[in-house]
Amino acid sequence: MKKVSMLFIVFALIMSFGNRIEAQGESAVPFLLLAPDSRAGGIGESGSGLADNSAAIFWNPAGIAFLTGSEFSFTHSNWLPQFQLDLFYDYATYRQYMEDLNGSITASITYMNFGEFVRTSSNSPDPIGTFKSFDAALTLGYATKLSNNWGLGFNFRLIHSRLADKPTEAEQGSGVATSVSFDIAAMYRPEHFEVPLLGDLGNSFSLGFNLSNLGPKIYYIDQAQADPIPTDLRVGLAARIFQDEYNSLTYTLDFSRLLIGVADTAGRRPDFYKALFTSWTDRPFTEVLKSVNTAMGLEYWYGVPSDFMFALRAGFFYEDPDHGNRKFVTMGAGIRYDLYGFDFSYITTDIFKGTENHPLSNTLRFTLLVGWGSVSKPTLGFPRGI
Repeated sequence: MKKVSMLFIVFALIMSFGNRIEAQGESAVPFLLLAPDSRAGGIGESGSGLADNSAAIFWNPAGIAFLTGSEFSFTHSNWLPQFQLDLFYDYATYRQYMEDLNGSITASITYMNFGEFVRTSSNSPDPIGTFKSFDAALTLGYATKLSNNWGLGFNFRLIHSRLADKPTEAEQGSGVATSVSFDIAAMYRPEHFEVPLLGDLGNSFSLGFNLSNLGPKIYYIDQAQADPIPTDLRVGLAARIFQDEYNSLTYTLDFSRLLIGVADTAGRRPDFYKALFTSWTDRPFTEVLKSVNTAMGLEYWYGVPSDFMFALRAGFFYEDPDHGNRKFVTMGAGIRYDLYGFDFSYITTDIFKGTENHPLSNTLRFTLLVGWGSVSKPTLGFPRGI
């Protein structure tokens, strides 16, 4: 396999996460961390507290417990546009409420295309073939309400990574790896919530928790050289700060952190079930705090929920300079008419000093969705389900 090709793939992945320390050699398949949809992409990539559409499969599957009806969505994004290469990302989701199961079944397909590469031998630069590289994941899930105020969600995921289709000459491993993971999530969305001096704040805020990508290590060569997958903890909230008959304004806030333990002297990292605990104590607490990313956003809706609505969105994402130094602003918009919807989002880093021409800058996401059933359109209050 052409060494330059593999180096480029690794470089592109690292850059796509802004040099996030945990993604540099500590975890494999970092495409699992990409914010997949345009709506959350427009509010700073903060979705674990909102989670009221089928993209909640990624952000917080427990949010789907408060939805009925059905929904399908498809998102496309040309990734790392600064490279001007054939890197793109696709994400498709489906959810279906089933009364017999007292909840919803969900599914999503994630596909990250790295393009086509030329294979050469170590003895000659002449091409001896080509191969395509990609990462993909199939996720199946279930969400249900434990009570009027609490939702619970689970996902199971099959992960397939193909950096190359076969080894070349004396290389070890095939460049192909497969693994599995699962997610567990909870959502608190109170119907009534009395606060002194403020009154009943019910149905105007929600709190979400999502622990994703719990699973065994993945390897391309042998188990001795396996890398952990990116176990990620997200905690977020969404609050409806203004609402009348035709308008609503929602604030979202997410905190996220990778739970990957420090390597030992032999370069081995702990298994995920150990790293869940050791990743909080294997480094100074100040470093633990620095490794927490913050995302926030505002979403404004105007219109009649039963007819036509449009949205404007803005957000901000921050990562500590010692842990990747990603800082970007997001913007977006969306419309809903009858069964159909369209969202887009845009990332820019150019307003921050030293981030000009960052590979994430100018990234666009586009999402098409179709929703039908008793609760399929955005509402000016948070959805309650049945």
